[in-house]
Amino acid sequence: MKPETEKMRTGFGSADVRERRDVLYPINASKTDSIDIFSSPRTQVKRVFCESSGALVPKDKAVKRFIVRNMVESAAIRDLQEACAYETYTLPKMYRKVHYSISAAIHSKVVRVRSREARRIREPPRRAPRKQEK
Repeated sequence: MKPETEKMRTGFGSADVRERRDVLYPINASKTDSIDIFSSPRTQVKRVFCESSGALVPKDKAVKRFIVRNMVESAAIRDLQEACAYETYTLPKMYRKVHYSISAAIHSKVVRVRSREARRIREPPRRAPRKQEK
């Protein structure tokens, strides 16, 4: 019988050997300890398509923007208002929620790269005050 101080190696190298109690055994990649797919809070999040790259991104990780545009282009607005039978008719708008992956949002300049300390600030930047119509 071998003494307890002497260690026996099994596996391909020192990185492939894990010690448990007093027994050494090789790591099986498909059955590693302490990896539970339900332990992570991100596993059940639905994925959305990125607007520019088409990549599937977790919904809570995606950069979200809300786009509001007029249905009619600016050149035709005056013509429609003159031809309209109603005096106070407001033209309809298109409302669209857009999702971007982080890399696509940085590339298309939707968001900027921030320092590690600035990334912890989660509140949105302050908006400029709206101009009042006269």
